[in-house]
Amino acid sequence: MKINPDAAGLDASRLANIADHIQSRYIDPGKLAGCQVAIGRNGAIGYYESFGLRDRERELPVTEDTIWRIYSMTKPLTGVALMSLYEKGLFQLTDPVHRFIPEWRDLKVKEHLDDGTTRLVDPQRPMNVRDVLMHMSGWGAGAMSVRNSDGSSFLDGTQDLEGFCISLAERNLSFHPGSQWVYGVSTDICGRLVEVLSGQRFDEYLQEHVFGPLGMVDTGFQVPEDKLERFAASYGRANDKSLRLLEDPQDSPYSRPRAFLSGGGGLVSTLPDYARFCQMLLNGGELDGVRILGRATVDLMTTNHLPGGEDMRAFAQPGGYGEVGFDGMGFGLTMAIGLGQARTGQIGSAGDYMWGGMASTTFWCDPVQDLWVLFMTQLIPSGTYNFRGQLKSLVYPALL
Repeated sequence: MKINPDAAGLDASRLANIADHIQSRYIDPGKLAGCQVAIGRNGAIGYYESFGLRDRERELPVTEDTIWRIYSMTKPLTGVALMSLYEKGLFQLTDPVHRFIPEWRDLKVKEHLDDGTTRLVDPQRPMNVRDVLMHMSGWGAGAMSVRNSDGSSFLDGTQDLEGFCISLAERNLSFHPGSQWVYGVSTDICGRLVEVLSGQRFDEYLQEHVFGPLGMVDTGFQVPEDKLERFAASYGRANDKSLRLLEDPQDSPYSRPRAFLSGGGGLVSTLPDYARFCQMLLNGGELDGVRILGRATVDLMTTNHLPGGEDMRAFAQPGGYGEVGFDGMGFGLTMAIGLGQARTGQIGSAGDYMWGGMASTTFWCDPVQDLWVLFMTQLIPSGTYNFRGQLKSLVYPALL
């Protein structure tokens, strides 16, 4: 990657604090095996650095083309794919989902009463497309364990998107659509909507309309055999806070085809690939003369759609999880939207949009500063360290 901090309007001396922080706090103590940080501003790459090892057991360093599991950073890509079909007039955000998945026409909501009993009632309104783009569909975390009659499940990769959605028809909703924000399978449903609306398999549509046009050459649901050497190992934190290997890249499920093409978390990618995606969003849907979305559609995706302009805290279930936290965070169409420094308690601009992944990858885009920041690593779970918050405090003081 060609680095030019001057063109990006960044103070190179202050950017040096990023490397000092990551090396001394995470790499040297062994809290991370390896990671990458990149910053783009004003259409230029102002900072890029790789740290440590992508595969500690084989002593292989992180390189520019290292392939990472991006997990939930798949979601904004799925959102872009679905909204490209919106631009063809194939749906409206308020359309009921059962128009496209007819098995869901008679879904019921399981209500919990004060006396400890439950009852099944009709939804206050049908689940619509905006609900599934926003994690407000009505499906709770329990939907992730749904299985077909033959025992197949999306969790083991043997169930395809169509089968998954058909099997969901046998379950009740946990809450009325649009009334709560619950992280779960909603974006996988978006992947199925892409298939229904386009007539293509989800991975094929992504390749033809997003990855191919953007030049994202290493992004997909599988790591080909000739790229496995570049695939990073996945790590977790043991009880003694040391790293432990969770998934050997040479024997990973990502090395084999899977039936379930998870729009919520199934992709692998590289930092240069995802940087192109971020720059496309900041450019209003275009990169290098190729338009993926219209500028107004990107604006629609990156607007807070939560009722009353509230943050996620107002709609999240008690004890629920959100990849970037709830306080001061609105939600658009597959991405969180910052509502300003006073509400988030973090440096930055109101209207920045972001998400992260289970292995601690994260990104944000700040349209006010024409800025994107991208962090790649492989540490599960993502809440172990607040990398996004730390990077914000390091990046913004370097803006000129």
